[in-house]
Amino acid sequence: MRWTPSILLHRMKKLSSDYSIRRIQQQVRQRVRLEQQRSDDRQFQEANRLKRLPLYLFTILDELKVQAIQEGKAVIDLGMGNPDLPPPKHVMEEMARRAKDPASYRYSRKSGEVERRLNEAIAAWYNRKFGVSLNPKTELLPLIGSKEGIAHLSLSFLNHDDVALVPNPTYPVHFSGIILAGGILYSIPIQADHRYLPNLRGISQDVARRAKLVFLSYPHNPTTAVADLKFFKDTVEWAKHYRLIIVHDFAYSDFVFDGHRAPSILEVPGAKDVAVEFHTLSKSYSLPGLRLGFAVGNADVLASLAKTKSYVDFGLFGAVQWAAIKALSGPQDYVQRVVDIYRNRRDVFVHGLQNIGWDLSMPHATFYVWAKIPLKFSALTSLEFATLLMHEAGVVVAPGSGFGEYGEGYVRFALVEPEQRLREATRRIERVLRMRD
Repeated sequence: MRWTPSILLHRMKKLSSDYSIRRIQQQVRQRVRLEQQRSDDRQFQEANRLKRLPLYLFTILDELKVQAIQEGKAVIDLGMGNPDLPPPKHVMEEMARRAKDPASYRYSRKSGEVERRLNEAIAAWYNRKFGVSLNPKTELLPLIGSKEGIAHLSLSFLNHDDVALVPNPTYPVHFSGIILAGGILYSIPIQADHRYLPNLRGISQDVARRAKLVFLSYPHNPTTAVADLKFFKDTVEWAKHYRLIIVHDFAYSDFVFDGHRAPSILEVPGAKDVAVEFHTLSKSYSLPGLRLGFAVGNADVLASLAKTKSYVDFGLFGAVQWAAIKALSGPQDYVQRVVDIYRNRRDVFVHGLQNIGWDLSMPHATFYVWAKIPLKFSALTSLEFATLLMHEAGVVVAPGSGFGEYGEGYVRFALVEPEQRLREATRRIERVLRMRD
């Protein structure tokens, strides 16, 4: 065979891409071994429930990002769903004003003025938005972010022989809270063929009778799926039959596109008998660092959650509560502007990926893109593929396995960068997709 310059160049590119993939596979496997070695070598051993947890997804993403920066790459971080838009101006101004008031620095008390007004603001907001009436004194509970409340709910209700049902893939706290509480995690695979909705009636009666909690989240992170009111009606009926608590994580209620609507499960008549719903100011109002969420719904469930929290925290900073009141009670045009920005980003990014040959459909909700790993890279795990994108393109994405074993084979992009950066990300990703087979 005559080695012409073009053949030599092709061969060099092939060797280079093979080397990159092998090197990344070795790095990922070495990372797993190192983590196990660290655990074995600790002087003080962690509780077994901590050892049962996988390495936290966003810890992995931070490590990938640090590696890319150390390699001199200008990183585009599409890994964590960390909103990049500035919050509403009137909310920031209220936060700053109240932070200057010495009274804001006292312990939060359930009977205090700001606490009462925040509860009333949450109830009024829910009624305007979903037509759901809530008793401000008994049917809602402010939280230090919805994640905290979801984790503590498992602690409030699960004994060591209690089962909790969780669709998989899912947002990690849905399963990690169960493991930390010592409960039994029962994963329900959800797949694209069934619109990522769990087949609850397909669960055996034996498992359903032993279960105490079932977790849902629509619009869904990470798959971007949506659920309609009929799905929630069927779920409420099923949960009442087995006397289960429905836990609905509703963080992305505003982020629906193309004529879709995200209903509250509490719109179903009688849902309060079995359901609680979690919301947050992190996404709709771009306030992730404020750490304020709330749970609404069944009064008895919320009373138990409040009891658990009373032993581990003293409530929310007063200035944060005043700022939340401004967000919920003030002008709401900000929310629609934010949704429009994320919809435009979705269009730019998804069309960009499609144009470079990545086969995926347009998501109808959230500000994520859930993408099956291209066929030519299917021999890689999702973590290995995410590492490849970081090393070769400087683009950080979330590996699907971080959301549960049924997320393997996928990656999640968070659209938390401006449109021009998303266009740049697609150009960089194209170079990876064009790597020689």
